[in-house]
Amino acid sequence: MSDFLQFDQQAISKHIYNQAPVGIALVSTQGNWIHANASACHILGYKLEELMTLPAMDYIFSEAVHPSALLERATSSIKFDKEYVHRNGNTVWASVHVSLVLDEISEEPIYFIAHLIDITANKVAELKLNESVERYTSLKKYNHDAIISFGLDGNIINGNQMTETLTGYTIAELIGTRIARLIDEQVLANLKSDELDHALIEEGIDHIKHKDGHLVEVLASLAPIIIHNNRVGFYLILKDITEQRRLLIEKETAEKTNKAKSEFLAMMSHEIRTPMNGVIGMTDLLLETELESEQRQYVEIIKQSGSTLLNIINDILDFSKIESGKIDLVHELFSMRTTLSEAYYINQPRAIEKGIEVTTSIAPNVPEYLFGDGTKVRQILMNLLSNAVKFTPSGSVSVSVEQVEQTSRHVRLKVEVEDTGIGVSADKMLRLFEPFYQVDNYMTRKIEGTGLGLAICKRLVELMEGEIWYEPRPDGPGSRFIFTANFRLQPPSAGPRSDQTEQDHGASVEPLKILVAEDNEVNQLVFIKMMDRLGYRVTVVPNGEQAVQACKEQDYDMVFMDVQMPVVDGLMATRMIRQEMPGTEGPYIVAVTAHAIHGDRNKYLELGMDDYVSKPLSMTAVSAVIQKYIAQREA
Repeated sequence: MSDFLQFDQQAISKHIYNQAPVGIALVSTQGNWIHANASACHILGYKLEELMTLPAMDYIFSEAVHPSALLERATSSIKFDKEYVHRNGNTVWASVHVSLVLDEISEEPIYFIAHLIDITANKVAELKLNESVERYTSLKKYNHDAIISFGLDGNIINGNQMTETLTGYTIAELIGTRIARLIDEQVLANLKSDELDHALIEEGIDHIKHKDGHLVEVLASLAPIIIHNNRVGFYLILKDITEQRRLLIEKETAEKTNKAKSEFLAMMSHEIRTPMNGVIGMTDLLLETELESEQRQYVEIIKQSGSTLLNIINDILDFSKIESGKIDLVHELFSMRTTLSEAYYINQPRAIEKGIEVTTSIAPNVPEYLFGDGTKVRQILMNLLSNAVKFTPSGSVSVSVEQVEQTSRHVRLKVEVEDTGIGVSADKMLRLFEPFYQVDNYMTRKIEGTGLGLAICKRLVELMEGEIWYEPRPDGPGSRFIFTANFRLQPPSAGPRSDQTEQDHGASVEPLKILVAEDNEVNQLVFIKMMDRLGYRVTVVPNGEQAVQACKEQDYDMVFMDVQMPVVDGLMATRMIRQEMPGTEGPYIVAVTAHAIHGDRNKYLELGMDDYVSKPLSMTAVSAVIQKYIAQREA
């Protein structure tokens, strides 16, 4: 019976060793493999013969678990988790249990027996769980918003670091206390309601109570805490919007300030340009009368001073428009040669007066006609050429235009304005294009101006996708201002403009019925005299109400309508005239205004007016509007 039992135990032990799902490995105390079962080989991914060639101690122990603990009898067995690299390269985790087998008689160590249980699936799940927990912890810890968790009973469970910053309480002070310490009790009552509307409840949380008693403005979000499909509490996420609210208030204040600035500029434009219209208009008319030499000299000085003042006003208004982003380029066909000639002839009288030679040149490969804003180009050329003449006591000024590059649709031009003047010192070059900067000190300077000309040029050039810079003349004293700008090329089918905008004052004119609505008596006289010079007779009324009545009583061809007038202003009067005489029945109404703010023209056209002229008026501008109307009527 005992022999059978012994045989049966051996068979059972062999069967368990070979068939057990647990890896079993035997390793000598010297560190050599004795044997390993099939499960151990399967877990590690090697055949038995291959496994026997590998260092056994590396597989049943680790750096943290040394065999000496067993050999010195400090413990009877050791258990630990170990990471293996499977033969196919994958990571395998096993729970390892190692014990030492002793001789039954001498109790000397014979070998180690290791049991390996594959726990890879559990370990991967554990690592993912730990990773998820770490992500959640990091999200809470480093979130810029305060995150507070609380149960359905209203007691705070936890909070992140930002909660302490926002509320003034430490997390330890908050845990276990009621959320009503921070938000209204009614909010908590709403959260317990069966009909839960997060959006409405969130809108009700617009502030929280700080520890020191003041209220902190917040933007709140609520998220339920769900465990086993049951709602057990909420996350309250709070964003401090105190700074955003401050910035919003500052933005609104800045917008109001900008609006006030624009309204102030419009008012100043009107208040200054209205009397300037009388000054410059009357000097124009006076210069066309018989004057003694000395009288003519005085009148020309008045006109020159008035023009200088007007240029200063224009510079300030232009710069204000550019700075506020309210200026756009107008793309139309223009001639660079004509534009340069206009700038040349305007500056020529002053150059002749100073004995300065002014020359211009345009390279042959510069296209005759370009698409771009010719008015802005002329303004840049006028500024640069005027400065060159202004700062050149004697010598010469030259302007050259050449092509830098050209594609099938665009061309880039380079313009150089060079003079033999006083030049600019090296320490002042970097500030040349700053607004209000002048090379000579305002207490000692001999040259008039606002210091805005070059700043305006820089902004306009940048609008044209170009650059502007300064260079000293390489061969002597003087300055060289250079700018580049991009333009579209004229399509082959397009041709030059042929419209004539100026009228010879001595030519015969077509009889027209013209009404002028103007409240300022000086400007009324200017209008009457200008129209008389142009060969027209006009009727003048002092306000919009009389203008409307006059149009009802007589069919006028044109109405020059001042925008700002007492009783009824020009805009309202225009609406009333259009209502009385819709379509083509009514007169051609021209807005006359001292405002020079960008967008006025479009605004007046949208309100029913047909054209726009700004004060101070010139006979050329008035004549051009009349000729435009005649051309449209004939067409």
